[in-house]
Amino acid sequence: MSEWYVVGVDTGHTGALREADHLLRALAVELGLKDDVLGCTHHVRDGGRPHTALSFAVPSERAARALRRRLTAPGSGRSGADTLLGGGILLGVALGGERHGPDELAAGAAHAAAEHTARTGGRAVLYPGAVALTGVLTVARLLELSAVERVAVLGAPEGAAPERRLVTRDHVRPEWREGHLVLTAMPAAGGTLAPFEVPDPTPCCADH
Repeated sequence: MSEWYVVGVDTGHTGALREADHLLRALAVELGLKDDVLGCTHHVRDGGRPHTALSFAVPSERAARALRRRLTAPGSGRSGADTLLGGGILLGVALGGERHGPDELAAGAAHAAAEHTARTGGRAVLYPGAVALTGVLTVARLLELSAVERVAVLGAPEGAAPERRLVTRDHVRPEWREGHLVLTAMPAAGGTLAPFEVPDPTPCCADH
């Protein structure tokens, strides 16, 4: 994958991952982000309460700076994100060495941006080809259609054979691992595979 420019965003979200997914998608729509955006959630553990931050990667520095300006620009006495999300929102924003917002949230945004930039962490919700990953696909087809670069199988160090079928459950959340976007899968009925993350995790599971 070519170089991407990453903006971190932290609203201090402490709810379930499915709620963080909804927030990320809502922001992407309101910000007018295109299909080539790569949006991730990140677990923040440093300082304060553990919570989930977000990151958006776009393919140009100009787009990244425009995104940062939109998130931080004042609007009718409120921050840009207040306007986008309906008011009452405190958030941190980070791009490179630039930080905006309350210290803890700015630090969380910087953490998310750094993980995504280094490609060492981040659970991808929006990524090129994600909308095509529905129904049952072979591993080879999944890799062909999307930005996912590898499918790792629990208990199988050799990984997934290209012809093996994967039941997507319309919920495919790969993660950045050592520079690659990797989907973790587990064996399922009939010799198929399924993504390790289930579509609607309970709140206790969503924290892990």
